Amino acid sequence: MSSDIHLGGILMIALITVLCAFPLGFLLRSRLSACVAYIAIFSYTFTFQSVDLVRGWVGDRTRGFPEDPQAVSWEYLAVTGAIYLIGFGLIVVGHRLGTKRRNRTTAVDLDPAR
Repeated sequence: MSSDIHLGGILMIALITVLCAFPLGFLLRSRLSACVAYIAIFSYTFTFQSVDLVRGWVGDRTRGFPEDPQAVSWEYLAVTGAIYLIGFGLIVVGHRLGTKRRNRTTAVDLDPAR
């Protein structure tokens, strides 16, 4: 496997993860809904990325996969899996911050002296 770990493809899913995971967790009240939306977005992006890498591999570019079709690309699996898990972590962080912000009390007590 070449030393550059498919930077174009990895960059695509990393960018989508950063741009979508945290805002989904922050903006959606339900963490489950945020996770399902992230799964859908990540699946679409991963499929698009995989098709792009396979097209390049068929055209004799080994950017996405090893030259040997029998070899398993463990590096690709590890990096994309790590990005996937980081996305869920960003959802959790975003959800906690969003919940804190929504539950913050900003009301002023207008009742005269008690």
